[in-house]
Order: sequence, then C-alpha cells, then structure tokens
Amino acid sequence: MEIQKNIWYVTLLLTMIAGYCDTVTFVAADSIFSAHVTGNFIVFAYQIIKGSDVHAWIKLLTFPIFIFAVIVGGRIALKSVNRYTILFWEGIILVLCGISSYVFGYLEIFSEWAMYTVAMTTVFAMGLQNAFGKLFAKETHGPTTMMTGNVTQASLDLGNLLKNGTNDADSLLSFKKQLVTIFGFLTGCFLGAVAGKYFGLTTLLLPGAAMIICYWYHRNK
Repeated sequence: MEIQKNIWYVTLLLTMIAGYCDTVTFVAADSIFSAHVTGNFIVFAYQIIKGSDVHAWIKLLTFPIFIFAVIVGGRIALKSVNRYTILFWEGIILVLCGISSYVFGYLEIFSEWAMYTVAMTTVFAMGLQNAFGKLFAKETHGPTTMMTGNVTQASLDLGNLLKNGTNDADSLLSFKKQLVTIFGFLTGCFLGAVAGKYFGLTTLLLPGAAMIICYWYHRNK
C-alpha cells in the first residue's frame, strides 16, 4: 500500500513539474516547449510561414538537445544504484536555470541569447525526466511529460465504465490513475503560465527544488 501511495505522489509531482516547465518556457522564452519538444515543430512551421520571427530555427535545436539528454539519462541510470538519481540531476539543472535567469536579470544582461540558453537547458532537464519515465515506467502511472497517451487511456477506461459500471474494478483503477496524470499536468500548466507571465524563467527554481526534495526522500529506497 505504501509503494502504491508513493507512485501516486511521484506521478503527481512529475506531471506538475513537466506541465509547469513546458508552460514557463512557452510563456517566457519565445514559445518554446521544453517538455513536449515535438510541439516545437509546429511552432517552427507556423513562425516560418508567418515570417514574423527571424529566430524560428532555434526551435529545431530542442530536438537534438532532447535526444542528447535522454542518452545522458540512460548513462546515469546505468551507473547509479538509486534510480531517482536522474531526477536529482534534473532538479540541479532546473535550479541552475532559475539562478542563471535571476543573475542575468540582476546584472541587466538578460539578452535574447541568455533566454534561449536557459530555455534549452530546461529542455535538457525535461529530457532527463523523459528518460526516467521510459527506463522506470513502473515508478509512475503513465508518461509524465505528454498527456495524449494518458487521455487516450482515460477515454478507453471511461468507455468501459459507461458500459460495465463501477463493477469494472480494473477500468476504474486505471481511470483514477490517468486522472492523476492529467490533473497534475494541467495544474502545472496553470501555475507555469502565471509564474512565466509575472516572474519569468527565474521561477524554474521551484520545480528544481521540488525535484531535489523528491530525490532526497527516495535516496535510500
């Protein structure tokens, strides 16, 4: 029972962090998706067709950075006894992103390139979380950085429940699990939108600190 509760908490935390970071960089860093990087292809194509952004090509950099981060995450997993070590490094990177953004702003040198650097580093951090989700799938109730698969599963579960009622225990449990991922991500998106609009990329400190605390709690497990 304790293990199951832990999975619920970790799932909620990771989905909130992914939604938060994805939205913060989108709002405060030139519409860059840091968690769901394939969304940047759409933004890139739109900006090219619209002809309104000379830096649209930068969106494409998220893809190789993401790939490199996943590879690094795999290496970390191979060399670490604690599977949550990947999340520890994600937390450290996010904290550094927040600190860097604050320092750049304080020194009044927060240029476009400084913004892109922080955003791309956040992409790297989210790549580590994606690697964690693939390598340790049983640690969460589903993907934590993209919701399409979770919404699909929730829809299938809902269909089964409408047909069979709450007596379908498996579908009911699965539906509850998917609601955790979807609700967590949506909550993170809302908080990230507010934080990104009013405080910018400095607020990446918050999910970074939360991730480090998560690792600290699981360091001996």
